[in-house]
Amino acid sequence: MTELLPLFVNLEGRRVVLVGGGPVAASKLAQLLAARADVRVVSPEVHEDIARAGVAIDRRAFAPADLEGAWLVVAAAPPDVNREVAAAAGERRVFVNAVDDPANATAFLSGVVRRDGVTLAISTGGAAPGLTGLLREALDAVLPRDLGRWMREARRLRPIWRRDNVPMSARRPLLLEALNNLYGRGNLEKAGNLATAPNLASAPNLASAPNLANAPNLANAPNLANAVHRGFVSLVGAGPGDPALLTRAAVVRLRTADLVLYDALVDERVLRFARRAQRFFVGKRAGRHALAQSAIHTVMIRAAERGRRVVRLKGGDPFVFGRGGEEALALRAAGVPFDIVPGVTSAVAAAALAGIPVTHRGLASGFLVVSGHDEEAFAASIDGIMPGGVTLVVLMGVALRAALAHRLVARAWPRQTPVAIVAGASTPAQDVWRGTLDDLAADRTTIGRDQPAAIIVGGVAALNLTDVRALVDRDNSTRALRG
Repeated sequence: MTELLPLFVNLEGRRVVLVGGGPVAASKLAQLLAARADVRVVSPEVHEDIARAGVAIDRRAFAPADLEGAWLVVAAAPPDVNREVAAAAGERRVFVNAVDDPANATAFLSGVVRRDGVTLAISTGGAAPGLTGLLREALDAVLPRDLGRWMREARRLRPIWRRDNVPMSARRPLLLEALNNLYGRGNLEKAGNLATAPNLASAPNLASAPNLANAPNLANAPNLANAVHRGFVSLVGAGPGDPALLTRAAVVRLRTADLVLYDALVDERVLRFARRAQRFFVGKRAGRHALAQSAIHTVMIRAAERGRRVVRLKGGDPFVFGRGGEEALALRAAGVPFDIVPGVTSAVAAAALAGIPVTHRGLASGFLVVSGHDEEAFAASIDGIMPGGVTLVVLMGVALRAALAHRLVARAWPRQTPVAIVAGASTPAQDVWRGTLDDLAADRTTIGRDQPAAIIVGGVAALNLTDVRALVDRDNSTRALRG
């Protein structure tokens, strides 16, 4: 494959000829207008978006003379027309971009990410435009949210370095120091949410810039060593289990992690994204913690202070019964920079994967998520709830399910209230039991007590929107509740 020279071209005010008038040509026209090019369209027929764009249009077939004075031509026409355009462009030494037709192209438009004055472009030489799009999305996901701040700092420093005759070889480590200083301890209180800037510490190539160790002025940069080795912690939600339900941000954190501390409900397939990291189980099994919560705080803080990128990985969402709030407070008190990556909480996902909407017109206009691991705390949570008024989602309550059901019945919840238990949601072992509150109180269920599961109580639990038959004939108890 021919190696291409990446090149950013200033087309402002320069003539670009667009051959073709269909939807594809319309999409290319939008890119050209964004670059402020002087566009002339040549095509017998044009898409309505092109007609409304206010550009010059020649409604006829292409002629070689159309390229006179052009800096670039974009051919978005059938292959035979593209060949004619390419031949005319070659004679006039004009680059031609032939859309999805690399054989007739000498220039290739790229997948572009534009953020705060920074432009990144990806190209596969026209051979794999789908891959170009995927790579563009991946780059967009890993760019820091406050890239504009980096850009402003770099722009501020450049004239200073030029004035002081700082050599180019020395500027990169100095810029790295300046960027890391934006997140220094002294600035955290003034920075608001800046302490949670997600990607500075975990930007794969920033701290590992290849020429950093050999930069001439590295030894004289007083704070650079500490800045480069400053660690970072991410509190990451792993979702209900299936790796496909991870957020893109979660995958990025795992791939760049040095240390992963994970809980019992995290699927092994999720951990495979952290191939380069040390992985330690710190969760709870059989009622016993592998590591006390205070010890988890200590491990995270010490690892970050040693410059490590730490991921605290939790099933579901870190702020839904995941003690993520306690960990965030501990990190903030220690002055450790961190961010929170939300996950798909099992409180909603488990029900949805069983075809149960937690809210549904005529059945439930709200839902309440409560913990079921402590019977007294559960009773206090439901005391102020009108029976059947909302959907009740109970997490960590399978072991005490009969006792929790008795508590609900004692508070006037009808015994025929529909109930569903979803165990192992989103995993190959997913299992769903359906019954009534009376069945639950008598423990007439098929779900093991040691399985991670969500209990859904309310009229919606009788629905199964993944089963067409259930839509036609709903359970009698659901109809009775609806009145």
